[in-house]
Amino acid sequence: MKHVYEGKTKTVFQLDNGNYLLKFKDDVTGTDGVFDPGANTVGLTIEGMGRGGLRLTTHFFELLQSKGVKTHFISSDIEEKTMEVLPAATFGKGIEVICRFKAVGSFLRRYGQYAKENQEMDAFVEVTLKDDERDDPPITKDALAILGILTNEEYESLKTQTQNISKIVKEELANYGCELYDIKLEFGSNNGEVILIDEISGGNMRVYKDGVIVEPLELVKIVLAEK
Repeated sequence: MKHVYEGKTKTVFQLDNGNYLLKFKDDVTGTDGVFDPGANTVGLTIEGMGRGGLRLTTHFFELLQSKGVKTHFISSDIEEKTMEVLPAATFGKGIEVICRFKAVGSFLRRYGQYAKENQEMDAFVEVTLKDDERDDPPITKDALAILGILTNEEYESLKTQTQNISKIVKEELANYGCELYDIKLEFGSNNGEVILIDEISGGNMRVYKDGVIVEPLELVKIVLAEK
């Protein structure tokens, strides 16, 4: 097993069989000790977050698999906090895709002159570049193509998948009385096909229940209470 990358919330290893192993950490993104799924810095450490995030990720990846959605997920080991995944090349130096159902977070900070807080967003898809130095700037479809990061066909696949996956997650959360406001996804290329990678957990989404934001570990307890 070869150490490949040390990320903010996960460590990445390459396995002898060509697949990769993600080891989940207890760190989450945020600023000044406050959790924020849209932040590009580690804001705090929550004990049990690594295992909890992996449990929820496994739940959602298995749900997507049952609905015919292809992802990089192969298997997970909850005790070891690891997940084996298919190899997938990043687009450029990495992109993040946000699907917004409500206007909150960075969208509201940028467009607050026009947007109202919690305004309905109708599964709006926004792409940002992974670039800490430039605060993860948003980028358009045309700019992605011009810069050679994504072709127009890859973008359309990514957008359609993002909306489909996000709606599946939203419907699943609704079963537990929770409402998904926004979710951050990542995609890569596997044998020329755009597929979902990384994770789906409380650390990369904003979820509310009874008008109150649900913290990442609390979401694990709500969704997986009987598992």
